[in-house]
Amino acid sequence: MNRLLLQEGLDSLKLSLNEAQFKAFELYTDEITKWNRKVNLTAIIAIDEIVVKHYIDSLILTQKIGARECVLDVGSGAGMPSIPLKIVRPDISVLSVDAVSKKVMFQKHVARLLQLRDFEVKHCRVELLGVNYAQKFDVVTSRAFTNLGNFIRLATPFLKPGGRLLAMKGPGWEDELAVAESELNGFSFKINTFGPYQLPQKYGTRFLIELTN
Repeated sequence: MNRLLLQEGLDSLKLSLNEAQFKAFELYTDEITKWNRKVNLTAIIAIDEIVVKHYIDSLILTQKIGARECVLDVGSGAGMPSIPLKIVRPDISVLSVDAVSKKVMFQKHVARLLQLRDFEVKHCRVELLGVNYAQKFDVVTSRAFTNLGNFIRLATPFLKPGGRLLAMKGPGWEDELAVAESELNGFSFKINTFGPYQLPQKYGTRFLIELTN
């Protein structure tokens, strides 16, 4: 793993890691590379792209998550943003949900290797989580999961009063937001946007939509 590239992204976010956290990212990268040879976890396979497009992009959320908050990551795939967040912010608790069994198996494997505490992975569709998780989370996040309107519909039942939805988006987010606002008149959210922000090494522009109930 390219530590200098990771450090560049961390510097832009005013984050610092200790040696154990750097090693955790190195191990995570090794496991993604190893599993991807047999199991299609992610289309991004170049190491530098994994560092920037997965890790640094995920860690944008550290600026929006408070101390010891409870986070639900919907459609988390190979563990982004949930695993990078947990490495950098061990104080938060995370439930990572994905409907693809091989990706859930991978996340559980990495969680064991990294000895992540207060980190749970579930194999299911988010709408099937059930009443035990209703209004449990301070933050629900998604990254390249579904359109904004559908995310709001699926995630809202699990959000605490006063909680936030964090939707990570690329270009075209304005159109998604306009459609969601017209479709979801029954939902009362304050909408904030964060971005555009540029990923290191000109790897692209991203946006973050924050909705507070």
